[in-house]
Amino acid sequence: MVLGCESLGQVTPAPGSPTRIQLERLLASVRSVPARSRPGGYERGCGSGQGCVFGPAWTDDHDGPGGHDGCDSRNTVLARQLARVSFRPGNGCVVVSGSLNDPYTGQRIAFDRADAKAVQIDHVYPLAAAWDLGASGWPLPLRVRFANDVDYNLLAVDGKANEDKGDRTPGDWLPPARANHCFYAGKYLMAANRYGLPVTTADRDALGRVARACP
Repeated sequence: MVLGCESLGQVTPAPGSPTRIQLERLLASVRSVPARSRPGGYERGCGSGQGCVFGPAWTDDHDGPGGHDGCDSRNTVLARQLARVSFRPGNGCVVVSGSLNDPYTGQRIAFDRADAKAVQIDHVYPLAAAWDLGASGWPLPLRVRFANDVDYNLLAVDGKANEDKGDRTPGDWLPPARANHCFYAGKYLMAANRYGLPVTTADRDALGRVARACP
């Protein structure tokens, strides 16, 4: 069940959120499918005997935004989103502390590398959903780029919210902070557009309701 979706009135969106018209244009440009298919074969792990279908987690070895810059994608996202960032001494990549204005809960969260699970990196368009909805047919380099795209598909977020989301899509999950629904919908649709991924009928309905509540 979509959190808060049925009772959406107009909201005051988070800074940087798209407008209703912008969201409606994005929504009109993605194709729809009736439901999420289940082709099988999704295996994220890269250990011995595992499929590693999106490449090693947070690899810098890809040709997308932030690729081949010497910093892994997780630390790149943290460095971009956190305020008051501190890096490991002598290392300009590894983020050890900072403060996150969480785009899912709307709360301010302290990040400390010793408790890294408090702030996690979310794939806005989930990898498992992408696999089911078309990425299973992509070449591996494109899947690796998608999984590490710091511009279109990665966000630093509250760890508990990320774990609650799992691989659910907008038809089943929206951020706890209603004021951030417009922002999330925009990020989801931009990732879908960028990579030619569809939305399900349930996703389209949920995103349409979000758009109508945006200024």
